[in-house]
Amino acid sequence: MRGVVYDGKRVEVVEDLDVRDPGPGEVLVAISAAGLCHSDLAVVDGTIPFPVPVVLGHEGAGVVEAVGAGVTHVSPGDHVSLSTLANCGTCADCDRGRPTMCRKAIGRPGQPFTQAGRPVHQFASNSAFAERTVVKAVQAIRIPKDIPMPSAALIGCGVLTGVGAVLNRARVDRGDSVLVIGTGGIGLNVLQGARIAGASRIVAVDANPGKEAVARQFGATDFLASTDGVRDLLPTGVDHAFECVGRVELVRQAVDLLDRHGQAVLLGTAPATAEASFLVSSMFLDKSILGCRYGSSRPQRDIPLYAELYRQGRLLLDELVTETYPVEDFEKAVGDAEAGRVARGVLTF
Repeated sequence: MRGVVYDGKRVEVVEDLDVRDPGPGEVLVAISAAGLCHSDLAVVDGTIPFPVPVVLGHEGAGVVEAVGAGVTHVSPGDHVSLSTLANCGTCADCDRGRPTMCRKAIGRPGQPFTQAGRPVHQFASNSAFAERTVVKAVQAIRIPKDIPMPSAALIGCGVLTGVGAVLNRARVDRGDSVLVIGTGGIGLNVLQGARIAGASRIVAVDANPGKEAVARQFGATDFLASTDGVRDLLPTGVDHAFECVGRVELVRQAVDLLDRHGQAVLLGTAPATAEASFLVSSMFLDKSILGCRYGSSRPQRDIPLYAELYRQGRLLLDELVTETYPVEDFEKAVGDAEAGRVARGVLTF
């Protein structure tokens, strides 16, 4: 079968990939569509260290092809959106409703794939850039069949991360002010999360002026090319600042632009050894800096919720899909993403 494999030196679309059958508590999914996320590219450029060879992709949707023993919540033929959280469901964090903190949900890559008899790693417990993948049952969440697959694919990462950061981590309230630095796939979902939450002022910042129209479509009330003008719009600062780029100087700007009792939420993927600085004295005005993994999501709850909000017309998904590409055009999809020509490019099988 086809898949996108990174061997540590180059990325290649291969045709001789194999995946094993699902074991107990696992699901085999035929991937229909998968979004190209910055995190996939971060594996290739070394920002996210990961063992190789590895099948890339982690934002996908498809059709259940087979289930292992003990799996009852999905059946062959069901449409599913895939989560990256292979959480155990039994530890203290899972029991508290914090599956993103499960210590078995990250850092333990499996090798369900082989290529020419050689084991190949799975990225983010998912590897959606393959015609078929095996995931834990908890990762396959059934969705209505009337949601287009390219749109459904984006729920599993960009939407869970961006909208979840607003609703679950920051808990933005009605009337709050929100600053979103970076309007890529994650930033756009932060914008619409803030809109859904009822924020009254939503300021988007992006160096690319061509992104203003789509930022406003997703919920921005104001658009700036840099953070320099934020104080002109909101002289006392903002209640919530989301850094969606992963640059330490922007982290500092997010912190500096907070109002009293404000919070900066870090979503961008910076290099593993990156360090950011801030004025300690500013924290004594009840400000806070929050990390956020995967939108602090509970995918079994949140994915059905977002699917329903989409069906009600309150959550934008189709508008996120700028272009679809057959998997063979992976290189073109990467070029468009790096040039900022797409909000989200989606690979199709």
